[in-house]
Amino acid sequence: MATIMLLEDEQDLREEIADFLACRGHRVLQASCLAEFAPVVLQARIALLDVMLPDGSGFDAVRMIRQRSARTGIVMLTALGTIDDRVTGLGAGADHYLVKPFRLLELQAVIDALLRRVGRDWVFDAAHGSLLSPGNAALELSTQEAALIGLLARSAGRPVSRRQIVEALGQEWATYDLRRLDTLVSRLRLRWQRDNGGQELPLKTLHREGYAFGEPIEALSAAGEPSGTP
Repeated sequence: MATIMLLEDEQDLREEIADFLACRGHRVLQASCLAEFAPVVLQARIALLDVMLPDGSGFDAVRMIRQRSARTGIVMLTALGTIDDRVTGLGAGADHYLVKPFRLLELQAVIDALLRRVGRDWVFDAAHGSLLSPGNAALELSTQEAALIGLLARSAGRPVSRRQIVEALGQEWATYDLRRLDTLVSRLRLRWQRDNGGQELPLKTLHREGYAFGEPIEALSAAGEPSGTP
């Protein structure tokens, strides 16, 4: 299972691809233009990008991704099949180039190949209070750590303010000492690194914004099902 971003302005095709991928266990985020795509650019392991868009080009989306991530898998989906178009897409940072019309099984094969390079999503398991990396490294979380990671996971890459976190911890914002939050985050990072061979936890501190989880993460509810985002 992986989170896949699908940027395609043709609604029928977008829905057909999204349904196909969802049936194979993937979480699919959809956008029809660059304006919808930009806010969620790093929420997916793999991005499927149409070239001809109403407010720009899929090549712009490739550059947007590559400015922030070298790891995300990128597949261009387009009716433009000339050598120049392929060279432009691959040169901008795409991994694969599929010319429309293509078979959905061919698309799935490309995605499977990419997942062997980029890995799958992180998983926060609320039922067991644990965090699992794409490489199957794991850590049992304290109650407060679980509240923090659960909130970040449900926020799907968007920044979460310190106030939101403090309230999720069941504390009063007006009287809470923020040094306690800084200590909680610092200790969680150190525990993950210590217990998992020096691997860094992608828990990002964002100046004046709060915190965010810097890689795609799926939040499983206590029932073991994917939970929705707020």
